[in-house]
Amino acid sequence: MHYKKTLLILVFISFLFNCKNEEKTTSEVLIIPQPQQQTLGEGSFLLNNSTGIDYDDTFKVSAEFFKSYIEEGSDIKLEGSNKISFIKDETLSDEGYSLEILPKHINIKAKTDQGAFYAVQSLRQLLPPEFENGTFQGNDIAIPCTTIKDEPQFAYRGMHLDVGRHMFSVDFIKKYIDALAMLKMNTFHWHLTEDQGWRIEIKKYPKLQEVAAYRNETLIDHYNTQPQQFDGEKYGGYYTQEDIKDVVAYAQSRFVTVIPEIELPGHSQAAIAAYPELGCTGEQVEVATKWGIFEDIYCPKEETFTFLEDVLDEVMALFPSKYIHIGGDEAPKTRWKNCDHCQALIKKEGLKDEHELQSYFISRIEKYLNSKGRQIIGWDEILEGGLAPNATVMSWRGFNGAIEAAKQHHDVILTPGSHCYFDHYQSENKDEPLAIGGFTPLERVYDFDPIPEELTQEEAQYVLGAQGNVWTEYMKTSQKVEYMVFPRILALSEVIWTYPKERNYKEFVSRVEHFHKRLDALNINYANHLYEIEGKMVANNNQPAYALETVSKGKAIRYTLDSSEPNINSNIYKDPIPITKSVFIKAGVFNTKEQLGSTFSQDINLHKALGKSITINKALNKSYPGSGAEGLVNGISGSNTRYGDKEWLGFSGEDLEITIDLGEKTDINSIETRFHNGNGQWIYAPKEMTVIFDNEADKQHINIPTSKENLVNVAINAKVSSKTITLKIPNYGIIKEGKQGAGNKAWTFIDEIIVN
Repeated sequence: MHYKKTLLILVFISFLFNCKNEEKTTSEVLIIPQPQQQTLGEGSFLLNNSTGIDYDDTFKVSAEFFKSYIEEGSDIKLEGSNKISFIKDETLSDEGYSLEILPKHINIKAKTDQGAFYAVQSLRQLLPPEFENGTFQGNDIAIPCTTIKDEPQFAYRGMHLDVGRHMFSVDFIKKYIDALAMLKMNTFHWHLTEDQGWRIEIKKYPKLQEVAAYRNETLIDHYNTQPQQFDGEKYGGYYTQEDIKDVVAYAQSRFVTVIPEIELPGHSQAAIAAYPELGCTGEQVEVATKWGIFEDIYCPKEETFTFLEDVLDEVMALFPSKYIHIGGDEAPKTRWKNCDHCQALIKKEGLKDEHELQSYFISRIEKYLNSKGRQIIGWDEILEGGLAPNATVMSWRGFNGAIEAAKQHHDVILTPGSHCYFDHYQSENKDEPLAIGGFTPLERVYDFDPIPEELTQEEAQYVLGAQGNVWTEYMKTSQKVEYMVFPRILALSEVIWTYPKERNYKEFVSRVEHFHKRLDALNINYANHLYEIEGKMVANNNQPAYALETVSKGKAIRYTLDSSEPNINSNIYKDPIPITKSVFIKAGVFNTKEQLGSTFSQDINLHKALGKSITINKALNKSYPGSGAEGLVNGISGSNTRYGDKEWLGFSGEDLEITIDLGEKTDINSIETRFHNGNGQWIYAPKEMTVIFDNEADKQHINIPTSKENLVNVAINAKVSSKTITLKIPNYGIIKEGKQGAGNKAWTFIDEIIVN
């Protein structure tokens, strides 16, 4: 009895003591991007007014950033004796650091101020998110004793922002750069010129500000929506040279290099609208009011090169970056083919065709920039017609451009649309805001490997890193940009900083959920799809079944099979759901009280080919592999808008032969499928299709009419009995001049093949 009383008194005294000496504690080490080595020790360092900071001029930027962060985010003043010390360590790499948190002091070791800055960003994430907006309450914060040794996997870690389609304030550009710096990214690719607007002040050419910077109106809704409609409102603006200097200096203070992009020879209609003599026809054109690709491009004549060299002189004076990005993508050759000057130049220079003329154009610009001590980066189209001698390739049309460039011993930066385009949809939720198309969820970004497997170890050394791209056709506001970028930028930051052996998606998701609080404090608008459900068809005892999964830990999935909304009393998902008939599944993620996130729904069509053996004569494209060939006969149709989702299979310029083996002779009444037809994304429905059965006499050939619709449905009636069905689907062919992707073979995207 006396023992129990004594224990109660001790517990009570302990409670009183802790109340009087209450301190905030961070108990987890949850950092994005994940450090290479991280060890949690015993005890903690108490950050308070007894803490001081010790550094010399080597670490002036990083130390003063940290001091301001603490003192502006709280009432703590770093003037005490328990030191946070910045220590030079020549054994570390330029961007590497070590962070040692001990009970009485914190040691930040780095070779450079930049490395120390990245140590500060890791230390920052060990503090409560309230430091981000100055709302931290309290005088103490206990930081767990931890040792981190870290350095980046890649030297180039970038994010892009297109301000040509829609423009954003200098304050937002700085906020964007702040986010990059927090995530240890070191490059901001600023896309400054476009068909729809010229955004950089060039003093020698005032019409670029007066004319090229403004368009008369802007396309409403999606480019593929017919008929196209416009808002009738003038739109535009530009950054003054003082604005640019301000942004560049701000980025330098966060160890972010700003690379400007001045597009050439294509995507130049805005400049030609200001100075028509730069085009091949000399005729007046308007700044583009809709998205896409336009035939008016720079004419390779001397006055054009004079103009571009003058522009680049002013650009180089503003941007000290080693690289200048010159675009080089999506340049239709129609004007050049019909231009006497261009044809004469092709003959004079002994060029083969207009593609080699583009190489000539790029090489002239590269030679000029090289003479000024700069190097060019261009999109992978600069490979066509021969690559300029010292160019770095930014590979966006998949991985082939990167592979080709690296094999030629050219530096390359990976930014494939399938993994790095943050203008794509990121969820299959039907309430997602309008996007250009495609489907790039968080996990796909995280699974991205910037080093193509086709490269040898020696060739892989030419991969400098990777970059996320943000094209803003459908992003009118900075809030929309943030929504499309976050949290996918978190995944990319880890892909390009952390070595693969240290990465784990499910563990990463836990850190993202934790990181949301920091984004809230930073007033960053992010997409939260962590409480969404992934579903897939599986075989359960050789019978089709549907499996559900969520990446969110400690939650339950509840579901219904009668189209009703799931609730706290619905069935808890435990095992794959047998599919014995067509069914409409709805499900949600629940904690003990309520549903979290949106409702997942899936319509499953139990048709005669579901789960049957299927083969395709072409290898799956690794950018758009869907759910594999089996995804074409899994009873699930793809999204109407997200052509890159897991149900659509994409093939680039290939003739397809798809064979379904039903296992036994089966009575077949009809066969249906559909093709995506998003011409703005180089995707075209085929012109024809042939269906072959066991009996050659039952073969059917279908001509597919040209359509402006985004989706083209194809169906045949077939009163036959057959064990196999073969679909022969020729590729659409070469995209015509004047269309996006002109001169390239079209993509074919095919959805579920339904057999009844």
